Amino acid sequence: MANTARGSLACVGVGMTLGSHITPLARSHIASADVVFVGVSDGLVEQWVRRMHGDVRSLQPLYGEEKPRQETYREMVDAMLGEVRAGRRVCGVFYGHPGVFAQAPHEAVARAREEGYVARMEPGVSSEDCLYADLGVDPGRVGCQHFEATQFMLYRRVVDTSAWLLLWQAGIAGDLTGGRFDTDARRLAVLADVLARHYPVQHDVIVYRAATLPFQDPRIERIALATLPETTLGTSDTLAVPPCRALEPDPSIRDRLTALARAS
Repeated sequence: MANTARGSLACVGVGMTLGSHITPLARSHIASADVVFVGVSDGLVEQWVRRMHGDVRSLQPLYGEEKPRQETYREMVDAMLGEVRAGRRVCGVFYGHPGVFAQAPHEAVARAREEGYVARMEPGVSSEDCLYADLGVDPGRVGCQHFEATQFMLYRRVVDTSAWLLLWQAGIAGDLTGGRFDTDARRLAVLADVLARHYPVQHDVIVYRAATLPFQDPRIERIALATLPETTLGTSDTLAVPPCRALEPDPSIRDRLTALARAS
């Protein structure tokens, strides 16, 4: 049973674009918290969160060059749970959606619940949501596959080339150390080779990055797959691969469904 007298945790998302995507419920959690931890993509966004509360603590200093990200995530969780255990209402504020490519919020909520505290996660506008709007992609039209870029490289996936393929965290593609904040031409060449198993090398792909500030435009750069190793990618860049073939009909299933429709 949760003990509400001993502190609580809410992990919320502020969306991708400063001031534009935050929900009223996320604002409420920030305002009602005793202490707010913030892990966002831009210093301006962090300063904006600081205007909402008197005790905002940045999680960014926990990152370090060549420091394994898993260690950083553990420290983030420990920082938030330390205040929860001290009986405080804690709000963790993260950019985008706090549950999308964000390990620390998931782990913090799970551990808090295991220890009997009230803990919840509130959704936010993610980079995926922005991508659908900016690129004009409807995932219900031909389907959409999502993979983390390095995981996609390390494991053999069954790729449906009649659907969209989205490779997240392409800016650190091929990193096996867990401590890099960029990739390079050699690693991107490996990613291009993996994609070339499924797509023609001249197939157009899109480098995408959502806008994080109101005066910014999203990055939408169309390139040939073969030129991927020559392309500069940042930490927040996603690789969107459009379909290269049409959907393949299944006549036998269509016939069965047609027969059911006629019988009803």
